[in-house]
Amino acid sequence: MFKYLFLIILLVDSALATITFKAINHGSFVIDADSKKIIVDPVGSYLKYKIFGRAAIILITHTHPDHLDENLIKQLKGPKTLILGPKAVIEKLGFGVILNNGETKKHLNFEIEAVPAYNLTEERKSFHAKGDFNGYVVTVDQSRIYISGDTEDIPEMRKLQNIDYAFVCMNLPYTMDINQAASAVLEFKPTEVFPYHYRNKGKEGVTYSDVEKFKQIVNEKNPKIRVTLLKWYE
Repeated sequence: MFKYLFLIILLVDSALATITFKAINHGSFVIDADSKKIIVDPVGSYLKYKIFGRAAIILITHTHPDHLDENLIKQLKGPKTLILGPKAVIEKLGFGVILNNGETKKHLNFEIEAVPAYNLTEERKSFHAKGDFNGYVVTVDQSRIYISGDTEDIPEMRKLQNIDYAFVCMNLPYTMDINQAASAVLEFKPTEVFPYHYRNKGKEGVTYSDVEKFKQIVNEKNPKIRVTLLKWYE
């Protein structure tokens, strides 16, 4: 179960802080920072999450069913779990705290900023309208983690600064292709990027974006950006 666990050890203020990322599936993953868990867009079987224990925070980017599973969230949350999402998500759930684009929430040793996530291409604008849904920047100690949610290579992404770890989506027709994603990453220059949310569902069936090609594009132009490929799909 732990073979896809990616472990980063950071030296922060002379104290050893540990951050781990566990890919669950598609757009769902777990951040473990100093044994406090953040679950991002939990979807699927409770058994995949049970081993992590109660979440300190659950972040939900938007209302689409590959990001929002109401029954699972009810199973995962504890009495002290902070659930954050844009207005549409919290209204659908009937519980949690609204955090819209541009707003920030501090909880425990985390700071969570909701950032825009939307489509730019005319024929894709109906999938994710500007202002409705979230990406997130999570700051813990001195580390900044960017979670794109469902978006294209929007100006707000390109203007991000000091991102240590970036989870960037790349699936058509709903978000963006690998070239858009690579172009944005090369502009905001995270220390490390994790391609995720790269399953494409179309009339011809299920395909997957070429994340190896994405890695090649990024590293040919900026070899300093680490591109880490986690196992998102069985």
